[in-house]
Amino acid sequence: MLKQSEYVTLFARLALGAGLLSAVADRLGLWGSPGQPHVAWGDWSHFVAYTGQVNSFLPAALAPVLAVLATGVELVLGIALLLGLATRIAAWGAGGLLLVFALAMTISFGPKAPLDYSVWAGAAAAFLLAQARAYPWSLDSWRATT
Repeated sequence: MLKQSEYVTLFARLALGAGLLSAVADRLGLWGSPGQPHVAWGDWSHFVAYTGQVNSFLPAALAPVLAVLATGVELVLGIALLLGLATRIAAWGAGGLLLVFALAMTISFGPKAPLDYSVWAGAAAAFLLAQARAYPWSLDSWRATT
């Protein structure tokens, strides 16, 4: 039987992992095309343009590189969190990545955008997850018992 804190840890891990993978799916068009309801980007080119806007303080030529880096990191961290593999490291990584996103959004758009999209809250949740004592229902806990 899981304790209350273990349910919270499991929920945070799954919610963060699913959120990261959902963002990747959106930029690859898996949630629909650009302009459709509930689709943020809908394709790669719209995501690269948005990356340039978020990082407006950097040279525009870096947007494609940053888009690839962000996508790769989000994909790896999202999978790791969903599976519970190297969970503490993945949680630290997700917290750091979301913190960077929140700072860039704040610089480029002001404080409202990262608050509205709960980027600060996601970073905080990831950092809290990294502090958990154990990760139930994870590959980490399974490996520890075998």
